[in-house]
Order: sequence, then structure tokens, then C-alpha cells
Amino acid sequence: MTTDHGGTRPVVVRLDGVHKEYGDAKALDGLSLEIRAGDAVAVMGPSGCGKSTLLNMVAGLDRPTSGTVEVQGRDLGKLNETGLALFRRRNVGMIFQFFNLIDDLPVLDNVALAAQLTGTPARQARHRALELLDELGVAERRKNYPATLSGGERQRVAVARALMNRPALLLADEPTGALDSRSGEQVMDLLIDLNQIGQTLLVVTHDPQLATRCASRLIEVADGRIARESALEATA
Repeated sequence: MTTDHGGTRPVVVRLDGVHKEYGDAKALDGLSLEIRAGDAVAVMGPSGCGKSTLLNMVAGLDRPTSGTVEVQGRDLGKLNETGLALFRRRNVGMIFQFFNLIDDLPVLDNVALAAQLTGTPARQARHRALELLDELGVAERRKNYPATLSGGERQRVAVARALMNRPALLLADEPTGALDSRSGEQVMDLLIDLNQIGQTLLVVTHDPQLATRCASRLIEVADGRIARESALEATA
């Protein structure tokens, strides 16, 4: 893993001249970006500007047409699909707008599965899952199925799942987009707390309040390029 120019914090994400084309459409147009350990970066921009494509590149869910994507010092373009999946499970946590929980598994199993997929024994995985659910205030829901939970509870379960393998990087795609304002505030507080204890965050959002509360850097994307970057004072 490379370090930044000041030699202080490791560079967790580096995109260098990344292009992504779908037929004649350019989703990313030579985008370059660095994210260092402990950063909380929000990405904003109009629909279709390339921000979701950017997130998918960093997650290893999509591959660039050209340019390089490095996460934790690994060039994702040099990994095959199996290698990418394993790298993602071990190094990247993901939170989605609509939670992406498995409907026919109870909460505890939804969370524990993330660790079991990397080879963690079931008992050990369930122990950590229960610890995380307790920390996030939803341990009493561990036997419930996702459909019986509120939106805010489901997102907390999704955050627990994302944190199971102690990822170097936590990605969030519109994490408050499907929540009412109170639940959204709780998820924002949770992201702030995670970043304050050192979790590196990359958040894609349409919500200016989420960006200004949770991030220290704001990146505005337009037409597949970074149009503007600014430092933010995150407010609790």
C-alpha cells in the first residue's frame, strides 16, 4: 500500500485516468482520485454524471475501459473475477440504498454470512455479528427476518454486515435515500461515529445534508469528471 506525499496516511484508493464507456456513452472520462486512510469523502452530482460508476469501480463490481483502479495497493484490473470477489469481501464493506439483505435469513445470519464467505468458522462469525448488532442497537432483532424490521433497523443491520470483516474501506450508495428523516439522521450519526474511530468512508449521495455532516471532502462529479473538490467541516 502506498503512502501519501506527506508520508503520514496510507492511500487506500487511487484512480488514475479512469475511463468507462458503455457503447457510445461515457460514464467516466479520465477521472483521477486519491482517498487516504481515515478520509470521509462524499461524491455528489446529477443523475447520470458517473458517481455510481465511480463507486462500482472502487468496489471492483465493474472494470474500467482504460486507466487503473487501486485499492489497498492492489491493481483491481489484474485480478480475475474470483480474485476480485475475495478481495472485495476482505477489504471493502458496502451499504446500499435498499439494504440488499437476504429476505429468507434472520438478521444474525444475514450479518454472519459476510464473514463465513471469507472462511471464518460459523460460531466465530455469529459471535462477531452479535457484537456488532449490539453496538448498533439492534441485537434484540437478531432472530427477526428483514421484512419485519423498520427501514432504519434494516440499514443498521446492513451496516453491521458491511463491518463484519473489518474493511479498510466502507462504501455507501445513497445510504439514507430510502429512510425517513429520523432514521436518516441516525444513520448519519453512525457514519460520523465510524469515521471518528478511523473508518475510511466513500459516500455517494444526492443529499447535501449527508455530505456536509458526514464528510471532510466533497467531490462534485459532472459528465464523468471531477468538476470541483472542496474541504468540508463535518458537523455533528
